[in-house]
Amino acid sequence: MSRPRILVPGKINPRVLERLPEMFETVRIERADAALVTADMRDVSGIAVSGKLPVPLMDAFPSLEIVANFGVGYDGVDVSRAAARGIVVTNTPDVLTEEVADTAIGLLLNTLRLLPQAEQWLRQGRWVREGAFPLSPLSLRGRTVGLFGLGRIGLAIARRLEAFGVSIAYHTRTPREGLGFTYHPTLVGMAEAVDTLIVIVPGTASTLKAVNADVLSALGPKGVLINVGRGSTVDEAALVTALQHGTIAGAGLDVFENEPNVPEALLSFPNVSLLPHVASASVVTRNAMSDLVVDNLKAWFSTGEALTPVAETPFRRRAIQN
Repeated sequence: MSRPRILVPGKINPRVLERLPEMFETVRIERADAALVTADMRDVSGIAVSGKLPVPLMDAFPSLEIVANFGVGYDGVDVSRAAARGIVVTNTPDVLTEEVADTAIGLLLNTLRLLPQAEQWLRQGRWVREGAFPLSPLSLRGRTVGLFGLGRIGLAIARRLEAFGVSIAYHTRTPREGLGFTYHPTLVGMAEAVDTLIVIVPGTASTLKAVNADVLSALGPKGVLINVGRGSTVDEAALVTALQHGTIAGAGLDVFENEPNVPEALLSFPNVSLLPHVASASVVTRNAMSDLVVDNLKAWFSTGEALTPVAETPFRRRAIQN
């Protein structure tokens, strides 16, 4: 009996490629482009993808059953189109929660205390030549932190923040039961009430540029913005303007609107800490994500149920349904 064929468009973590032959035949194309699909690939029944999966590429495979997405965010996959075709989409929740939460706290401390700048002061010999690094104008002490998003990662960030003794608030579409954090029904309302805003929501139509000029103005001149969610959630032009005019005090960003391109203006600000989308980028975590991608595919074709289907595609495999 022939093994299911799994397409891997473009780059993906090498561990995925190492493990796929355990159960599948791997089909590779250079990038996620339907023009690269040849007639002999038409029987592909699964896709393992990291990044964007254009609809024409998804539609190039009439027998496609599952898209295994490498990452907790799956905004690169048109899940509505997948659902309409009965294709299950999976992601990799939980396995990267702790790593991303750790990075968010590190980015927050870097931004408030200017730790990367202090390290460069030492490395450049300025400590010897000029004396002590200047005092950081900001601190985590006494801050009120608002979380835009309180899913798995947001809650993990909140639990870490509790240990720092800061006040915690959150904004989501609906309040969560059993939490001692202050709920705000609007993002602007929360921004007015806090001085630190951490963004950890997925990139969807409803969150597109949600952190806009009004939100930044509400955050205020002592405000700090941290984004470890998706770059599309923050209006970068409005953020640049807010930093230029002192509308907010600083920002720490791991994600950007047009990655890997970062606006030159953001690079020039001394009160901004920037990371190249590395929140989950450890060997341990990326291996766990890779394993979940492959294990989702294996579970689908062996048991008829994916391990971590996204909410929009809670399907069972038709060939195995009773």
